[in-house]
Amino acid sequence: MLAAAGEPCRVAFDMGSSGIRAGSSTSSVTTQADIDYLGPLWAERGLAETVAPTIAALRELPEAAGFDLACARVGGGFSAWRLALQQRPHELVATLERIGAASGVPVLVIPQRVEGGYGYFAARQLLGDKLTTNHVLDIGGGSLQIAGERTSFVGTLGQKAWHRALCRALRDSASADCALQPMTRNELAAARTLLADQLGHIDAVTPEPVTLTAISRPVTRGVRPAVERLTGTEGRRNRLHRKDLDAAIERIRSLTLEATVELVGSPKPYATYLLSDMLLVEGLMRMTGAKVLQVAEIDVTNLPGLLADDRAFAWSQHYSCYLERLRALGLEAYASDPATCE
Repeated sequence: MLAAAGEPCRVAFDMGSSGIRAGSSTSSVTTQADIDYLGPLWAERGLAETVAPTIAALRELPEAAGFDLACARVGGGFSAWRLALQQRPHELVATLERIGAASGVPVLVIPQRVEGGYGYFAARQLLGDKLTTNHVLDIGGGSLQIAGERTSFVGTLGQKAWHRALCRALRDSASADCALQPMTRNELAAARTLLADQLGHIDAVTPEPVTLTAISRPVTRGVRPAVERLTGTEGRRNRLHRKDLDAAIERIRSLTLEATVELVGSPKPYATYLLSDMLLVEGLMRMTGAKVLQVAEIDVTNLPGLLADDRAFAWSQHYSCYLERLRALGLEAYASDPATCE
């Protein structure tokens, strides 16, 4: 996203579950640093061990990308940061205060509904008229978005988080990558019930009829090509039908992972999560009533939406007030008015 003449110069940091991406309103360049935020949170260690690499990334990424160092800056913390707020709210506020003081970057914890809007904004920018559905489905590691222009749903069950939930429920394992295959019919039913219980309020958040375009790699490089190979439906022009997905799940659920790799031809990193990804996509299609899923791989980040977010940059000018409200109001601090700060 490039700023037009006279528009403010801005730098934003998309702080997800596995790292930070930096972008600027005056440059088409983006740059990133890999930092695992979910691991320590899942181990209930908080974010203390990530503070030093986070400060380093916030300092170094703009310079490495050649951004104008005089631009206004703001960081958006998403699923991992919301989890940290839920687990240890006062500790997170102190952590954000430390990060801001050392890096010069105020980091906000962005609510789910706002993140959903960012996702659709970025998809519309990248796909233009090719985006023919009213929502996009973006499955990350720790969370997923069903993002629309007016209504959005953000859930905590991304690819790794959902697989981990199944490991706990079906294998009594705390591992994030246990072996789910082979899976019995009873376990399959239990998995579907677990997903319905955890995501059953989608209808209340997205009351309009939902049509979906899946944009992320778990679907574009994992689920869709595997379903096509398993059901002989190649050539569907980037469409995934729910009946074919159901048939593919039934075909691989009783196989070992090794047999699945051989049958599907997917690289093992995709095959490890293939069955859980299929169940996640199938459940989302059922809950939204979608019989067909459009598929279009694009590299969506929260950067375009964050760079265009006037409220976020207003908070960057009243950061101590934001932190006070974050301590008192939690996620709703973002929605309050920065202009009312003293």
